Amino acid sequence: MNMHSSEVRGFAFDFLPRIGGSQNWCETIVCAPFVLLPSAVSAFQGSFVGIGAQNMNQHASGAYTGEISAAQLTDIGVHYVIIGHSERREYYGETDQLVNEKTLAALASSLRPIVCVGESLNQRELGVTNDLIEMQVKSAISGVPKEIVSRLIIAYEPIWAIGTGVTATPDDAQKVCKLIRNVLASVYDDKTAGTVTIQYGGSMNDKNAADLLAQPDIDGGLVGGASLKPESFAAIVNAANQ
Repeated sequence: MNMHSSEVRGFAFDFLPRIGGSQNWCETIVCAPFVLLPSAVSAFQGSFVGIGAQNMNQHASGAYTGEISAAQLTDIGVHYVIIGHSERREYYGETDQLVNEKTLAALASSLRPIVCVGESLNQRELGVTNDLIEMQVKSAISGVPKEIVSRLIIAYEPIWAIGTGVTATPDDAQKVCKLIRNVLASVYDDKTAGTVTIQYGGSMNDKNAADLLAQPDIDGGLVGGASLKPESFAAIVNAANQ
């Protein structure tokens, strides 16, 4: 919940030259609050930066005051949506079932869902990280056909590392992202699991991005605070392109 519409174009003007015009393979997405999405679509038009929303409703339409549907997002040029972010789960009570419903609704409307999974510090200390992540992933992908699962992006965001400045070590992050890949393989197969983008999100910044992104099962980053600074966000994008 940052920035005003007047700031979006300036952000794009500062950010885009820093990442250059030739992206090797890195898919770059900016996820903005609902009211800033039209400004973001306009500001990044003609670039290779995709625009995503931070949330959506699972229903196609109806009397759900204050909510936004997948079709309303695609109608204004949005192609991605974050689903099940830890803050949505913690502050607004979003459940694994709701995350699944939103994931299916997003895919049905040709949005690419960025589905978040992750454990709290207490859950980590209890040693239930693997069981929890497996349950969250399997719940999120329930009913997703093998033919379209590659459109999913799954973001591992250890809740204990979000906004705290504490980052999982590259080895710790890799272990969980590898677990996510293995869960996908158990539901589908190894080849299909390899087509799904898996991100790490948890205080990723310009100083630790290269080491995290060098891990074999970390395909990208779900960047929080560092994404508000064009120079820091650009450094992460450039690290991903190495």
